[in-house]
Amino acid sequence: MIESENILRILKETQQAINENNPSKLKNLSDQTIHKSSTNQDNDNISIAVTVYSLGKIFERQDYRSLKGWDDFKRLLDSNLKRSIKHLEKNDIEGFRKHFELIGKAINKISGKLKKYIQEVFEKAKVNKASRIHEHGVSLGKTAKLLGVTVYDLANYTGSTGIADNSLSETEKVKRRIKIAEEILG
Repeated sequence: MIESENILRILKETQQAINENNPSKLKNLSDQTIHKSSTNQDNDNISIAVTVYSLGKIFERQDYRSLKGWDDFKRLLDSNLKRSIKHLEKNDIEGFRKHFELIGKAINKISGKLKKYIQEVFEKAKVNKASRIHEHGVSLGKTAKLLGVTVYDLANYTGSTGIADNSLSETEKVKRRIKIAEEILG
């Protein structure tokens, strides 16, 4: 795990955003971890980015709250988020990982439509965050492997969003690169 202080801040703000019912803040917090996820390709940061983004999408849907299992999901989420924070404050990385992983597994404790909807949100969030990591320069194949999505799904998503057209990923023209190389080599 890299930068546990930043992750701790993200988790505390995630807890606050959930308590305030602020889905847009959750998505923003997720975005804050993407740069770190792409530069370090750190599984903890990636997991946090996907989970927090998913929570933002879940809490944005008011109709989910009336479905059977919502109270159980919310209780398990709150409990494991608090435990994750406590373990991280004690620098107990394994304890943090165990309880943070249980947040995603909380969906297995519910049934019916809510379970299906939340599973779909998490799967789509993986592809979304994978595309953002790819946007930061990590190859499609490596990004797909990091997030456990198919290259096909990731390529489809990035193609439909225009991420592949991002000017940041363009290289210098060949003649310009040759000129730069000649200047450097003398």
